[in-house]
Amino acid sequence: MELAASTTMTFTITTLPKNEAGVKTLRRLMRMQPEVQKALTALAKRRRQIDNRPTNRAGRIWIDRKRPTQVVKVEIGESFTLRVTPQIINDIKSVEKYLDAKAA
Repeated sequence: MELAASTTMTFTITTLPKNEAGVKTLRRLMRMQPEVQKALTALAKRRRQIDNRPTNRAGRIWIDRKRPTQVVKVEIGESFTLRVTPQIINDIKSVEKYLDAKAA
């Protein structure tokens, strides 16, 4: 796989990593998409304003927090498009055996 900085590429997951570190790297790369970032920002705003309810317990403020929502799923066949930067080239190379890459 030939990676160059400042190019936009589409990656498709062909096989799942056997180790948790590979899954976490793929999840982190998938979360870099602009539409996913927008969804995460909207979700953070909703959590701040609506979902996390402060309650009074033993005279102290206690916040009942919602569980974090997984916006992306690491599954075979999932695709994501990224602008490749020098900062993420090493991450992509570490999981390239699980990905099929095409120029977007």
